[in-house]
Amino acid sequence: AMAAPRRPSGGGLRRAPQDGRLEEINKEFLCDPKFSDEEDLEEKLAVFKEKYMEFDLNNQGEIDLMSVKRMMEKMGAPKTHLELKKMISEVTGGVSETISYQDFVNVMLGKRSAVLKLVMMFEGKANESNPKPSGPPPERDIASLP
Repeated sequence: AMAAPRRPSGGGLRRAPQDGRLEEINKEFLCDPKFSDEEDLEEKLAVFKEKYMEFDLNNQGEIDLMSVKRMMEKMGAPKTHLELKKMISEVTGGVSETISYQDFVNVMLGKRSAVLKLVMMFEGKANESNPKPSGPPPERDIASLP
């Protein structure tokens, strides 16, 4: 299924507060010395923000089990309830049943492997074969992750 083109009315406005919130968190990551040697950090964070907002279907600022489930189905990689729970606990360290944006970015930039991260990278690579004309090309920043 193709992503629907962004319409300026309705949906876009509703997401504005969240966009701003995630933008603030991105700024914190950009200032974090832990990630100072990360290549193209700003570009990566922009991609992560888009991805996170795609995931966060209820727009609550957190990704819950149902959101992960629907996203996996959308990517053509459906998972069982148990697998989904495991994916979330891999990201959150088992302390939460929802994935915050900080958790999400930490996993994507971190060294440890997580199913969610692998799926995201796979999706990034899958998109390379048919690049979308709009916006910056996703291949570089997703594919260059270690």
